[in-house]
Amino acid sequence: MQQETSSAIEARLAELGHSLPAVVAPVAAYVPATITGNLVYTSGQLPFINGELTVTGKVGAAVSAEAAAGQAQACALNALAAIKDVIGDLDRIVRVVKVVGFVASDPSFTGQPAVINGASEFLGAALGDKGVHARSAVGVAALPLDAPVEVELIVEFA
Repeated sequence: MQQETSSAIEARLAELGHSLPAVVAPVAAYVPATITGNLVYTSGQLPFINGELTVTGKVGAAVSAEAAAGQAQACALNALAAIKDVIGDLDRIVRVVKVVGFVASDPSFTGQPAVINGASEFLGAALGDKGVHARSAVGVAALPLDAPVEVELIVEFA
């Protein structure tokens, strides 16, 4: 369950106009985040906003790259909520180690890196140097529930 602890990172999120949402319930047989050692691995987070997908479809067709970048940001915010749920306080984050982003792409679309920048730039703004990470941005034929993007994080914590 998400705790009500407020942190410097949550204060920064508020400055950016965001608050942590409730952890999105799994849509299949998995948990939103799990810990091994001092790492948190999130499951792929879809861009649920207030409990629903507000944008669906393929990027480069029904969804613009700009809109998809905003959806990638929503995925990253959902991932932070899942991380807080398992470590209790986002200020325990040492750094984001890796971001993996999947983009449901029209076959002719090749701008996946710009889409996943929505998540990467958001993490940098929210976490500062702790948000600098390695990354993959992958185009795929389809994502669950026809979501345009999905993002997962690996985060080191203390």
